[in-house]
Amino acid sequence: MQTRKGIEEALAFLRELKANNDRAWFEANRPRYEAAREAFEGLVGELIARFGTVDDLAGVSPRECVFRINRDVRFSADKSPYKTAMGALLGPAGRKSGVRSYYLHLEPGGKSMLAGGLHSPTSAELGRIRNALASDTRLLKRLLAAPSFAGTFGGLSGESLKTAPQGYPKDHPEIELLRRKQYLAILPLSDAEVAAEGLVPRALEAFAAMKPFLLYLERSLA
Repeated sequence: MQTRKGIEEALAFLRELKANNDRAWFEANRPRYEAAREAFEGLVGELIARFGTVDDLAGVSPRECVFRINRDVRFSADKSPYKTAMGALLGPAGRKSGVRSYYLHLEPGGKSMLAGGLHSPTSAELGRIRNALASDTRLLKRLLAAPSFAGTFGGLSGESLKTAPQGYPKDHPEIELLRRKQYLAILPLSDAEVAAEGLVPRALEAFAAMKPFLLYLERSLA
């Protein structure tokens, strides 16, 4: 299997960063970080260039999509200054895009992924989704059962409440969907898969399978 040397080296850098997450080590290895970021932005750029088969990204650039590696530690007990992964959100507004966006995550140890959906919804957004589901789940269930979605993602991912959300009975026929705190589609990727030359077409296929699910969430939140 052919590999992308730059992505392999980015994974190696992130692996070492996890074991040496301090500013002194990072500055001593800044050229490696710059090369890793360049390789990741190159991968994102390839996706953007071919994304017309999936969705309209409105001319967004890789730099608008890629998240900073610096962590915001102001309200965190963990004061590690850097993220040990690289991420990009592909949408018309880049990393500021809404629910109709597509996430690429690069992290060593088999923690890379392609993902999309509602990761951190507000209480108001959860309320709108649950109201839509309480009225009718048939459309969402059809989308989740579609061969392209089920074959790619298996089903929904994300956290759920341990009991029924406020305002819904525990014996509601759709309680499993209503209990969800996150509505996510996730395709995990091994280190070998994320560094393979075939990642871009595979990602485009996965994001195309995800799009009807994202459109459902978008309409439900409108």
